[in-house]
Amino acid sequence: MLKSALEAVRRIAVALLIAPIRFYRYFISPMFPPACRFTPTCSQYAIEALRVHGPLKGLYLTARRLSRCHPIRWLGGSHGFDPVPPRSTE
Repeated sequence: MLKSALEAVRRIAVALLIAPIRFYRYFISPMFPPACRFTPTCSQYAIEALRVHGPLKGLYLTARRLSRCHPIRWLGGSHGFDPVPPRSTE
C-alpha cells in the first residue's frame, strides 16, 4: 500500500512539473523563432525526463540539458541528437 501511495505522489509531482512546460510550449514558445540546438527540443526532453526518471532525477537532467543549450551559436555549447538516457535497472 505504501508503494502505491508513493507512486501516486510521484505521478502528481510529475504532472505538476509538466504543466508549466506545456504552458510554455503552447503559449510562449510560438512567439519566438525556433532556436533549438538539440533534438528533441528542451521542452520535449524535460517532459520525457520527468516521465521516465521521476521528479528529482528528471529535474536534474532537465537543468543539465538547459545549461548546455545556448540558442546563440557563438556562446558555445553542443548540438545535435541528445535523447533522455534510459532508466537504469539497478
